[in-house]
Amino acid sequence: MSKVLILIPSRMSAKRLPNKPLLKINNLSIISHVVKRGKETGLGDVIVCTEDNEILVEVEKNGGKAILTGNHHKNGTERIYEGLQKLKLKDNKFIILLQGDEPAINPNDIKNLYRFMINHNYDIGTLASEIKDHSIFNNQNVVKVETDKKLTKNNFPIALNFSRDNLSKNNPNIYHHIGIYCYKTSILEKFVGLEETNNEKINRLEQLRAIDNKININVALADNTPIGIDSEEDYLALKKIMEYKS
Repeated sequence: MSKVLILIPSRMSAKRLPNKPLLKINNLSIISHVVKRGKETGLGDVIVCTEDNEILVEVEKNGGKAILTGNHHKNGTERIYEGLQKLKLKDNKFIILLQGDEPAINPNDIKNLYRFMINHNYDIGTLASEIKDHSIFNNQNVVKVETDKKLTKNNFPIALNFSRDNLSKNNPNIYHHIGIYCYKTSILEKFVGLEETNNEKINRLEQLRAIDNKININVALADNTPIGIDSEEDYLALKKIMEYKS
């Protein structure tokens, strides 16, 4: 397989749940759970990119790797790109951005996304899952993705749109977006050099910058829909699930 690097953006100052990365589940911090999920893929090095020394210390204490970045970044993609530049690694054809608040993401889904990327040599890939709870369509905290074809385990269709609004009335191919991206390294560099678009700013979704600039994002079907931690309610719900399973 082509070489890949898994980079995890993380910061302490999330507006809805401050200090989120250091909250514990089964006596392990959320950020360290995410590092563990990345390592379980066996795809390559896993490195946290953070502006906070507390996160760096926590990750390294639990056997992970981390690098400090600036505090000026507008999004996680910009943060991991600075991390990549500081690491000065030249032989990684693909970069996986793994969100720091997805401690329950399935490593097999990450591996499947990567397989699609290296088999087709596409620019950007991401994951989505089927929506089984119809209340999600109107949940502004859940990002939905619209694809050009029905999503199956064997295809990798193109994303037509991402939205926090209800897209179901416009297209039957609407799915629950999972916040992970696999970038071709050259496309990651191109992406961070582009200006923010109005569409991106209005919807607070950085992936719309790619679509607005005619960069395709392909979507792989995930077997699981992990609970992303955006609020205290999310944290308590996932904590209960993960601690019960253990």
